[in-house]
Amino acid sequence: IPGPIEVTDEVLYANAHPSMSHMSPDFASVFGNCLRMTRQVLYSKNAQPFLIAGSGTLGWDQVSANLVEPGENALVLHSGYFADSFADCLQTYGANVDQVKAEVGGAVTESEVETALKSKKYKIVTVTHVDTSTAVLSNIKGVAEVTRRVSPDTLVVVDGVCSVASEEIRMEDWGIDVVLTASQKGLGTPPGLSILVASQRAIKVYENRKTPVTSYYASWKKWLPIMHAYEKNGAAYFATPPVNLIYAYHASLQQIIQGPVSLEDRFKAHKEASRRVKNAVAALGLRCVPLSEEVSANGMTAIYFPESLVASDIIPRLLKKDVVVAGGLHASIKDKYFRIGHMGATAVDTKRGDIDRVINALNETFVEAKASEA
Repeated sequence: IPGPIEVTDEVLYANAHPSMSHMSPDFASVFGNCLRMTRQVLYSKNAQPFLIAGSGTLGWDQVSANLVEPGENALVLHSGYFADSFADCLQTYGANVDQVKAEVGGAVTESEVETALKSKKYKIVTVTHVDTSTAVLSNIKGVAEVTRRVSPDTLVVVDGVCSVASEEIRMEDWGIDVVLTASQKGLGTPPGLSILVASQRAIKVYENRKTPVTSYYASWKKWLPIMHAYEKNGAAYFATPPVNLIYAYHASLQQIIQGPVSLEDRFKAHKEASRRVKNAVAALGLRCVPLSEEVSANGMTAIYFPESLVASDIIPRLLKKDVVVAGGLHASIKDKYFRIGHMGATAVDTKRGDIDRVINALNETFVEAKASEA
């Protein structure tokens, strides 16, 4: 499935680390290293990471509570289910939200972004890099370029829950202000860690807000001193961090940043795994949800069922072959497709043979399903 993904043995072992005090020097050093390596995944030198116990959803709350004041305008670019959820979160905190919606399987174009930005002043524009509901890949570099040119004061916020560490993101070079993500997808760690990285420009916007932050747990006023302390290999307390999960995340980051496969080669491995899966899907005569290769994610694949088959014909058969896939999520096509994840160790460590097993299982399952029709 496209998250939580398979993790390496080293990460599992790290997750089983004996419980430690979150104020201990040993843990503080590990936490500090995680902050520094998180920056490296995004090719950033000076952005501010936040590592907080919670799901990726907590990133939406952080953005909505800290960067958008009640009554300000937010523009949400819609390529699937998760844009609706981000919009709902922003509205909950009092933002005025407009959405630009792509057709199912498509991404919002840069020209559509430009038209929207010229219509009114927006505090932020949000874009889902890879929407897990559709496997659509948005051009975040292009969105950021248009925003900088047309509305330079507007913050660019990227929902990278399903893209960080499987798709290239150059945060500062591309002019991105916030990347929010979670531990359980491309970052190869069990779920439970909300990860957000904010540019110094975004931090200044937070610092200059006119009204109080509209959240307690998600407030950067609470968390910034904690992150600063841990990065100096000290410790501070607001709420207890998920100690064991931080050890697991540290082990995964070491593999991503310091392992034998460079970050650039990691992205190439995801593209190769994606190519193999999508070629196998095409060979079966099946159609993917993304409308073109240009908007197709490299860490997952979303596949329409053929007209004669439904989820109950396919998903249980794959499960019997020890391949777990996810059903549909996008409301308008929910029962018409399924989703396969191929990110992290599955894509990078070819010795595992995960991609081969998935492709073989797909081929066998569709032969069996079609035979049962007859």
